[in-house]
Amino acid sequence: MSPYPDDLDRWREAARISSRARALGIRSVAPGVARRAVAETVEEYIRSQGARPSFPVNLSRNVEAAHYTPSSDDTELFAEGDLVKVDVGAHLDGAIADTAETVEVGATRRYEGLKRAADDALRAGIAAVRPGGAVDDVSRAIEAAIHARGFKPVVDLTGHSIERYRLHGGKSIPNASGLSGERFVEGEVIAIEPFATNGAGHIENGPFGNIQRFRRDPGSADPAIARLFARFRTLPFATRWLTDPADRAALAAAKRFLQRYPVFLETGGGYVAQAEHTILVGPDGAEVLTA
Repeated sequence: MSPYPDDLDRWREAARISSRARALGIRSVAPGVARRAVAETVEEYIRSQGARPSFPVNLSRNVEAAHYTPSSDDTELFAEGDLVKVDVGAHLDGAIADTAETVEVGATRRYEGLKRAADDALRAGIAAVRPGGAVDDVSRAIEAAIHARGFKPVVDLTGHSIERYRLHGGKSIPNASGLSGERFVEGEVIAIEPFATNGAGHIENGPFGNIQRFRRDPGSADPAIARLFARFRTLPFATRWLTDPADRAALAAAKRFLQRYPVFLETGGGYVAQAEHTILVGPDGAEVLTA
């Protein structure tokens, strides 16, 4: 029996859509452009390709490490010098891709070294993937690449395995060594996701980042809530996606079934850069699906 997903072409297509969506997001970020406009442009592109967003487009800035998406009434604009993590994903019937890149807004180039640290770490981590190989080999490669640029990995954030309709599967891929005893399995889909910072290397919870998801199937007792779950399953979503007042009322009634995501803030006030690819663990190493 093959260790690979039986619809691998679907996973590859979701990854191709995600890659193009990431590039669109990077091109769209500019001084004076609204955060909400960028998020909605990228999400609409994903839908136009016959896929759905795996999660709301994350546009975390500066000391925000992850988990910020604009709300429906967000009016803030990108400013010259902002360091923006464009984190996007598409899925086709639960075949998920997840990818990210960091862009410095405008022409300031103050954080080019930090951005390169994340990019270097992603390449190094991918090169260390082997079927049967230790996850810690990837973690060690990521950590070394970030330190080589004079920065720190964000220890509390990790890469992850990806399963159908499960963005974060059961396996974590730390960005620092000595934290995992697991091994890679041929045929599994994973996201390698380095975060580099000029701060303390840790995160703390900030305010609500406008992202939530169902923890579990709420059942059929409330048909309106059941319809929401059928739409999103356990994948993250944004309240701004719900334009029907009935859906918003159902969401309010579903609070006990929901997990809300706070924005992750760098504890030392440092800026954070991120790079991410979804890869397939092949017989000889990593196949980068979101290249």
